Amino acid sequence: MSTQKEKKSQGKKLMTKIKRLKKQGQDAVGKAEQILRGAIPEFLKNGYACTSMDKVAKASGVSKQTLYSHFTDKEGLFKALVKRVATKKFNFVWSQPLEGEPEQVLRNLADRLLTENINDTEYLEFVRLIIAESGKYPDLSKLFLTQIAKPAVEILTKYLQEHQELNLDDPEATAIVFVGSLVYFILNQKVLHGMEVMPMEASPYIDNLVALISSKTKNKML
Repeated sequence: MSTQKEKKSQGKKLMTKIKRLKKQGQDAVGKAEQILRGAIPEFLKNGYACTSMDKVAKASGVSKQTLYSHFTDKEGLFKALVKRVATKKFNFVWSQPLEGEPEQVLRNLADRLLTENINDTEYLEFVRLIIAESGKYPDLSKLFLTQIAKPAVEILTKYLQEHQELNLDDPEATAIVFVGSLVYFILNQKVLHGMEVMPMEASPYIDNLVALISSKTKNKML
């Protein structure tokens, strides 16, 4: 049988091992984040096809061995980057529960989405890159939609379905129109330089978008 002293020694060894593994995990996460931060400017500057793992390693301040230990190839690295960007944006806009009267909920949601994205230059350049590469690399654009647009539409659809007083014929189609209209506004005004050709303030755009849904509801109640 183990003595009390031996049990104490084994316990210390176990705690030391746990702490070491925890530190290694934290270091790995920190190193992966360092690589992703270094990779973004390279992809934005050179495009997907012309960005090499050598350039990413140099920009990130890590060795090629370290880079490949975290991301086996460029596609895997870019997919991780898409997920990182998507998670950050999705959590800010959609992590808050949709609660309250539909008109106010839709207005607040639209305001959050536009406020978070329309002046984020790095994010807009990333979206531009996804669009530019979508012809040659459709899986990357599909991943982007899967990580951001699809779950956003699903959440909003569920909310609209729960509010039967809206009397919507197709809550999913309404959710797609709502989210798509806000995405269009961002792309039109910022990515396609619409602010110089056909400028539009966000506030009246949101007012009219929400009114389209509200007026449909009111008309059905008459």
